[in-house]
Amino acid sequence: MCSMGTDQKNMNRRAFLHTSARLGGVSVATLGMGFWLKNRSTRPQETIAATMKERLILPPDPNLPAMVIVNGGDPRKMVNQAVHELGGIKRFIDDSDVVVVKPNMAWDRTPEQAANTNPDAVAAVVALCLKGGASKVIVTDVSCHEPRRCYQRSGIADAANAAGAKVIFPEKHKFHEIAINGQVLTEWPVFEPFLDADKIINMPVAKHHNLTGVTLGMKNWFGALGGKRNQLHQKINESIVDLAELMKPTLTILDAYRILQRNGPTGGNIADVRLNNTIIAATDPVALDSYAANTFFDLNPIQVQFVKLAHERKVGNMYFEEIRQKVIEV
Repeated sequence: MCSMGTDQKNMNRRAFLHTSARLGGVSVATLGMGFWLKNRSTRPQETIAATMKERLILPPDPNLPAMVIVNGGDPRKMVNQAVHELGGIKRFIDDSDVVVVKPNMAWDRTPEQAANTNPDAVAAVVALCLKGGASKVIVTDVSCHEPRRCYQRSGIADAANAAGAKVIFPEKHKFHEIAINGQVLTEWPVFEPFLDADKIINMPVAKHHNLTGVTLGMKNWFGALGGKRNQLHQKINESIVDLAELMKPTLTILDAYRILQRNGPTGGNIADVRLNNTIIAATDPVALDSYAANTFFDLNPIQVQFVKLAHERKVGNMYFEEIRQKVIEV
């Protein structure tokens, strides 16, 4: 699906705003997560005045879609097709780049429980980056449950290693305090690989979240942080957008192969999981989150606070119908 004409865009925006007046907002639970981030509650050792490597945002190409939605195949095939339609991996990766691939590996769950990113999708991205000339591909996350169990039980560690990645576990001495200068996050410890990478590919999984309604691409950046992250819950939406401004992903690839529809972010019950068979790749992280919230969770994006805030702060465009898209059935 290609971008629409101006009249159609304006009509859709009016309908979009009208719908927001009728729909209820995403409710934000304030209780029920007392155990969450238990294993990350101890502030790691930090090096003050560390900095993040400057990464440029890829400019839009008027001849290519900004978002590709692929339906109906296995995760590897859908990832390969999505990246191809966006212009191919060489559009995003230069020779000798050090690339960090950031899946969700937060939970001690199997792939079938859909709390973590699909391991086959991660392996496909690793293989593409190496084929594109990357000198090293790092796969990492700062897990909520015990990291080694999360990495192994998710299937991601084995899949990433087999594809040629370097899998890095979080260690206390590898967190460094940096100036973030956000509205909520002024400074915070960030895991070292995210500071040093030439390129970062964000690989979230689409699922329900009991604090924000949904967790998609931008929320996935919490997994780059150390420290007492539960302190950020009172202003979680603002914190999400602070991180989205900081991280500047080269590309976001959303795993919607399986979707955790209820009891997220931890999940655990297969009855809460829906097989959806979709991968989305986008250069606009806000449009991606907006589209996914609307399509997979039937939420009006205006009522998803972090999406609305990210749009207002010009991280991207929440009016996803305004960007050029392509939908593929495989």
